[in-house]
Amino acid sequence: MKSFELAGQSRTDIGKKATKAVRAAGNIPAILYGGEKEIAFEVSETSVRNLIYTPDIFVVELTIDGKACKAIVQDLQFHPVTDKVLHIDFLQVFEEKPIVIEVPVKLEGLADGVRQGGKLSLEMRKLRVKALYANVPERLEINVTELGLGKTIQVGALSFENLELLNAKNAVVCAVKLTRAARGAKAAAANKK
Repeated sequence: MKSFELAGQSRTDIGKKATKAVRAAGNIPAILYGGEKEIAFEVSETSVRNLIYTPDIFVVELTIDGKACKAIVQDLQFHPVTDKVLHIDFLQVFEEKPIVIEVPVKLEGLADGVRQGGKLSLEMRKLRVKALYANVPERLEINVTELGLGKTIQVGALSFENLELLNAKNAVVCAVKLTRAARGAKAAAANKK
């Protein structure tokens, strides 16, 4: 996993009025969970832009009032109309404690079904995994070269070293779907026989 450095200032005032003041100053209220106690702090909007608006996952090197720790982004809350970030929840990570995180999926290779006229469709862009944070890869690479026309790859068929997949076993990750042209060719071949 990539790392991202972020600095924040702790907050003592917690509540609606204090939170509105934080947002008015151009900052985002945040909370760090998972340690001995919850820590309320604030970060600037510009400093988290490259952390939030990316498909990559990061281990955040978080510094709050000079104290450093490692964390991951647990949850984000957006404004329903303007899509501004309203709140960020971070989860502190430890070497020996497993974490649950969503990891992006990347498909590798050219599927057999695509060669036959089908269309490859990625149904799940991210998969939930449970692992020690040191074992979490930047992305889960899935080889689709053997995937035929009309076939799918489900979560239950996948396995990765040192990772436990938490999605439903019958959830479809990717599929090769029949296109209109492929259906027509299949029907024409069946009529000739």
